[in-house]
Amino acid sequence: MTRSGVAPESLAAVRRLAESLLPGDVWDFIEGGADGETALAANRAALDRVRLLPRVLAGLSEVTTAGTLLGSAAGMPVAVAPMAYQRLAHPDGESAVARAARDAGVPFVAAMLASATIEEMAELGGAPWLQLYWLRDRGLLAELVARAERAGYRGLFVTVDVPVLGNRLRDVRNRFTLPADVGPVNLSGGPVAAHDRVDGDSAVAVHTSAMFAPDAGWQDLAWLRERTALPLAVKGVLDPRDARHAVDRGADAVVVSNHGGRQFDGAAASVDALPAVVEAVGDRAEVLLDGGVRSGTDVLRALALGASGALLGRPVLWGLATGGESGVARVLEIVRAELARGLTLAGCADPAAAAALDVLGVGHAR
Repeated sequence: MTRSGVAPESLAAVRRLAESLLPGDVWDFIEGGADGETALAANRAALDRVRLLPRVLAGLSEVTTAGTLLGSAAGMPVAVAPMAYQRLAHPDGESAVARAARDAGVPFVAAMLASATIEEMAELGGAPWLQLYWLRDRGLLAELVARAERAGYRGLFVTVDVPVLGNRLRDVRNRFTLPADVGPVNLSGGPVAAHDRVDGDSAVAVHTSAMFAPDAGWQDLAWLRERTALPLAVKGVLDPRDARHAVDRGADAVVVSNHGGRQFDGAAASVDALPAVVEAVGDRAEVLLDGGVRSGTDVLRALALGASGALLGRPVLWGLATGGESGVARVLEIVRAELARGLTLAGCADPAAAAALDVLGVGHAR
């Protein structure tokens, strides 16, 4: 149930309600992309071009959305994407999202730039994954890995497409800053605060530039692989050559992503890059899709193109804004119901069967 007392019937309805409830600068922080936001728009347009050829007379008496994702049982092939500062959308923030994901049986990827501690999110999220960025302070990065291991995290998501923060013009125009009660609590002691207004810039961008390492290379992924036995997912890959490099250096999963259109505005849409990455990786690692996913049908599209699942990002924050934990639960239930209906209409008994569907509208599709 949402703050309005009405359960939205679609993610589009959740989005409209969230926009009406959130302050304008917070809405822009959540929804905005880089520069002209062409990559942001491309994600949605590319997914809409993917058309499936459903099978008929499949003789299905029962359909399930359950399966495995990221090495564990999942209620559906969807994981909650890592997203920073979730308390901007609701006071319960990451705690509400972690609980809703746990109850829905989907993996929760805890953001490094969370407004809750690594330990709090692990306790509530049922052993989630932890996202990492490349920090200038490798000692702090190693400390985060050790904390994740002690807290029982299932694995690490390494985001590799942020050598510098994308030029997010909405945040620049708003001179966006974090409120005093929201901040990167797992990165205490940084050289710049994200709460101090910066003329002509976003305080979040200035903080990120001070903390993140722009010169990370493949040797750093090898360094991380040597430091931990936890499974590694490399997020932010579009070129199949990079996907092969990641797997060669120990990645257990590759996430095809243009960072939701928030980084390089000239980047390809994630789903357009997906088939070539799937082909390059083969059966050596899982491949997930991130970027523009707005329905269970989009998840089905990803599965048909060879992905093992998809990440759900902004819609989770919409749900959080509209009703806290119950709002996120509603978003996940909408996606699960749409996926179940889509599998039935496409003649697929389960998510694994979707890989046999023929696809039109994207490069390398069958």
